[in-house]
Amino acid sequence: MTQLLANQATRKALAERLSKCPEVTKYDRSDEKEAGVLAHAFGDLEESFRAFLDEQLPRLMNDQASPAELFDALLDIGEEFRHILYHIHDPKFYSYLEAQHSSNGS
Repeated sequence: MTQLLANQATRKALAERLSKCPEVTKYDRSDEKEAGVLAHAFGDLEESFRAFLDEQLPRLMNDQASPAELFDALLDIGEEFRHILYHIHDPKFYSYLEAQHSSNGS
């Protein structure tokens, strides 16, 4: 499958498109534009989701994997999830997710 945000040019084009949304730009700071934060986050999330689906999940499904290999795969998945969570929480646009998560007692 083609990676949609594979390079800086596509991420920049997405940031420019997002910068036309007042709902996005209201989160701009003097040192950082929210559209750029979102485009960067989406690009990294795309990479992480592909890594999970194409590389890490197949390692868990490998019938020949030893318990140690499964454990290593689980740790790698945890690191990928950590990276995903960072890019979910970094954009101010999605700050409401944090409030919803906290109110659920999770």
